[in-house]
Amino acid sequence: MKTTNTIIIIDLEATCWKGSIPQGQVNEIIEIGICLLDIKTGAISKNQGILIKPERSVVSSFCTELTTITQELLDEKGISFQAACELLRTEYNSEKYTWASYGQYDLNMMKKQCSYSGIEYPLSENHINVKTLFSETKGLRKKVGMKGALGILDIPLEGTHHRGVDDARNIAKILDWCQNSL
Repeated sequence: MKTTNTIIIIDLEATCWKGSIPQGQVNEIIEIGICLLDIKTGAISKNQGILIKPERSVVSSFCTELTTITQELLDEKGISFQAACELLRTEYNSEKYTWASYGQYDLNMMKKQCSYSGIEYPLSENHINVKTLFSETKGLRKKVGMKGALGILDIPLEGTHHRGVDDARNIAKILDWCQNSL
């Protein structure tokens, strides 16, 4: 494992429905929001949203309402999950660096989708749960969502909430605050 000042921040968006999952469909990653955080300077770089075309589900109107991502957008600009994992490896050296997400969902979802897709897990085993770290650093009894954490820190939410590309950048700001408070 490289000793580095860089942490990869990831935020996933996945197919979702109001209520239960319709028969024959599964939760699938449709966007990997990613950026790099330099923990020494707080600089955020290489911020992008990797759109992924779902293979076993379709984007519901509820999902589009939440994320702004449409099935048409993914059909036009989405790549395969396998290609997205390869992009993480080649563009971000994702297996070599510690990565972070807000909560456990992203870690669990990446492992689950890699497993059922038969794709090698593209990330390091070193993971920071920013939601837990923030609660501990701030001394909160209850964990709060990303938007709530930004509010507590008086940091404006940048971009569209529930878009991975924007949420990754917002999470990086929370992690940067945590790193500077330790």
